[in-house]
This record gives sequence, C-alpha cells and structure tokens, in this order.
Amino acid sequence: MSLSYSFLKFKDQTFEDFYLLYCGHQECPSSYSFGPAVRPNYLIHYVLKGKGYYYVNERKYTIEANQGFLIRPKELTFYQADEEDPWTYLWIGFDGSKAETYLKYSGLDEKTYTFSCNDSDLLKSYLNQMMRHDTLSHYNEFSLQGLLFLFFAALAKSAEIPYEEDVEIDNLYISKAIEYIQKNYQNPILVADIANYVSLSRTYLTTIFQQTMHLSPQQFLLKFRITKASELLMNTTLSINTIAHSCGYTDPLAFSKMFKKVTGLTPTQYRKSNAENYYKRDTDPHQKEKM
Repeated sequence: MSLSYSFLKFKDQTFEDFYLLYCGHQECPSSYSFGPAVRPNYLIHYVLKGKGYYYVNERKYTIEANQGFLIRPKELTFYQADEEDPWTYLWIGFDGSKAETYLKYSGLDEKTYTFSCNDSDLLKSYLNQMMRHDTLSHYNEFSLQGLLFLFFAALAKSAEIPYEEDVEIDNLYISKAIEYIQKNYQNPILVADIANYVSLSRTYLTTIFQQTMHLSPQQFLLKFRITKASELLMNTTLSINTIAHSCGYTDPLAFSKMFKKVTGLTPTQYRKSNAENYYKRDTDPHQKEKM
C-alpha cells in the first residue's frame, strides 16, 4: 500500500496563547515510520484504524484505534505503523503560551503521552472542517480557533477513559545508544562507535535494536540524520554543504544521494517544495522516510 495523506499548514498566527499550526490525516503503509526526531511544537496523533508504536522517554506504547499520542516540543520521539495492521491517523500541530495548560485540562499532563477517545467521528469531522478553511481571512482564522477548542473539548470529555500503558523499555543499552546518537550525530560516527560506547558487540547491539525499535542502529542513525537535515533545510538558509557536514556527512554528494533515497527528493528539491506561502496542501510533515 502506498502512502496516502492530506495536509494543510498555517504560517501566520493572529492568536498567541493557543493556535493551530497544521493538520492532516494519513493512511500509512506497513511499517511506515517517522523519526527519531525532535519537534519545535506540540503534535497530537489520533488513530482512526489499525495500530502502531510510539517511543518516547525510553517507553514504548502500542496505539490502536480510538487512541492517540502526544508529542511535546524538544523531546526525542519515534513512531511506526504496525507491519500487519498499519494505522491510519489524523493529526493536529499546535502551540501557544497556554498549550500546556489546555493539554492538562484534557487529561494530558506533563507525564502523560497517550489518551483514549471514543468520539472518532467527531474528531474526524473537526479535522475535515479545519481542512476546508484553507484561505487567508479573519473568518477562517476565528473558525479554525473555534475548531481547535472543540477538538480539545472532545479530548477533555474522554479524559476519564483509562489507557493501558505498554511495558516500559528498561533496556539501558538501547537508552544509552540513543543518547549517544542524539549527542554525536553531527560527527562521522559508525555503529562500531555506538557499540563501544555501550560496551556491547556490534552484533548484539544490532539484535536488541531490531527487537526493541524494529530498526538496526545504522537505520536509526540514518533516520535521525535525515530528519535533522530536513529541519535545517526547512528552517534555515544554510548551504547544502554546511547541512551535510552538520549532520555527520563528510561528503556532500553522498549526503545528497542518501537524502534523495530516503525522502524521494534532492535536498534542493526538498527545500524548494517547503518554501510555503500562508497555506500549502499535499505536503507531508512526516517526511517520507520509509527505508
């Protein structure tokens, strides 16, 4: 199954305390994943059907239909569709000085990353209405603000529904390996360097990575670097060569080839495709990173 998505992004914001940044829905193919990545804003995913896995703060969560997960700013996360029953989800990205307060009102305090909500038709309806307000006007801005609050009202209504958490990922080796990657991806590190850091053989590190993350250490490192490069291409005017070196590539040509292999676009094409105006449809913020 090919990746299917629809996406709408809002560039300028009138409101400061709580506002919508983007929204969309996506039907994922088997094992489709995003990350590991660090987001600059809040992001909620809500699963309409199928299931997948969300990794944050050394924990793994299995997320199924009528459940969702929260991504907070500046936290390293990774998520992946199930191989046999890949998920279809909707998402909203948002921010603002009162975002954390409204999340708490909706049952998502600073220690809570998952939720349940049985009003899937209602949440989908709110999202579809958001997608229709795709032109710049005060009417649309107020309408989107109202829909964002209605979306959160539905979450608050369901906040008392218990959610069963997966077993904590207590593998210290995986945790230390991810920490090493996060701190050293800018350097030309190899899997052998990661294995040495956690005092394991490369073979055993690969085995436990595959079992826990469903990725090899090399794939995880690659995804992390490409995600960082994508963010730099979108949010800075740094040259391709500079971005390549800042993401651990000594050869800019090798970086460009790998970037295209992972995303389907060259770095230049990717930057151009994300040079948005106020609104832009049919661009996936979960960049196409299927290995």
